[in-house]
Amino acid sequence: MSAIQDGWSGPPYDPFALAEYLKIGVVAREDIPEARTVQSRTGFIVEFNPNRPRGRVKFSICHELAHTLFPDCGDRVRNRVTHRDMKGDEWQLETLCNIGAAELLMPIGSVRWLEGERPAIDSILEAREQHEVSAEAVLLRTVRLTAAQCCVFSCSRRSSSDDRGIYFLDYVIGSRAWTGGPDAGTPLPEKSIASECAAIGFTAKGLEAWDVIGNVRVECLGVAPYPNQIYPRVLGIARPQKQIPGHVAEITYIRGDATQPRGTGPRIVAQIVSDSAFTWGAGFALAAREKWPTAQKNFRTWAQQGHHHLRLGNVHVADVDERLAVASLIAQRGYGPSPRPRIRYMALKSCLDRLGGIAAERGATVHMPKIGSGQAGGSWSIVRELVQESICSRGVDVQVYELPGGAGPSHPQGSLEFA
Repeated sequence: MSAIQDGWSGPPYDPFALAEYLKIGVVAREDIPEARTVQSRTGFIVEFNPNRPRGRVKFSICHELAHTLFPDCGDRVRNRVTHRDMKGDEWQLETLCNIGAAELLMPIGSVRWLEGERPAIDSILEAREQHEVSAEAVLLRTVRLTAAQCCVFSCSRRSSSDDRGIYFLDYVIGSRAWTGGPDAGTPLPEKSIASECAAIGFTAKGLEAWDVIGNVRVECLGVAPYPNQIYPRVLGIARPQKQIPGHVAEITYIRGDATQPRGTGPRIVAQIVSDSAFTWGAGFALAAREKWPTAQKNFRTWAQQGHHHLRLGNVHVADVDERLAVASLIAQRGYGPSPRPRIRYMALKSCLDRLGGIAAERGATVHMPKIGSGQAGGSWSIVRELVQESICSRGVDVQVYELPGGAGPSHPQGSLEFA
């Protein structure tokens, strides 16, 4: 998020630019198989084979950048190798770095189209080609974004000598609408369609009965096996044949004014404010000051009690009445004209985490314009995903307001001017 905030853009996202941002050197070497990370006197250097396909090079560099996130990265040189060349439990670290590489190539806010998709293996394969990442990475990103009631899973055969061909779940990750189960280690039904993915790249689709959740629609894909295993590992998506009732918190877009939040229950109106101003003076903040002067007065008093109160990541909540409050999120650095957006995504994530907890405790809904976008220069795609992770995941509904007659946010946040 820091790199994106400072101008890294895509898709496609350039791993060379990210390495430069992280002050990690990148050097081409034709005498190594794929890529590796070595430590020099000044820091890490990623070495890569430039003769590999372009997509492979991009993924390998991001894989090595993911290695640098681990504290023992400099202990020894690890060459990126195939599954059959790995030793011991090296495959676990390599799998983590593959997932990390995928998230760097497909970062937050870059895969909005997956949110509205009904997850399917065919669309997963298309996205894999588009973003030059693994199918597993697309599955893991999809399940975090989709509002559909589904789960993604990985399964494998435990023994090549088992004539029954039973597959066991290695992991199961549910969407925010998923009701839970089955657990890792659970066997799939005998003759599961997973067994039809007998080679890498094979797909299978069908209905089958799973323990705990009953009849499910399953779509599977065969991928590279675990080390020393014969049969491919199988990735999949499972959806209940009949939707299980239950409320799923989500973002609802409304044409209207966020200073007139709808509903009769407890409500919290959220806004982004600067870490350098005691008075709300522009965009939606100005409208909020005029609508709720008492909330502005309470905020000013709180801010004047100590500059540490305006530290990025802090939240101030002012109650307007028994059922309405205004939450000010300190997630903007300074104010006035700036060559770069002043939004700070990591601070906003901290603010939204706190706001989600407050709203859940009060049983309140959250109301906002497209905070952080418009004149503040941020990306609503990124903010939207943060809102889903920090607020909706807690069972709190969010209403986002846009003024009629335009696609832009109501009362754009901030007072920045960009050339």
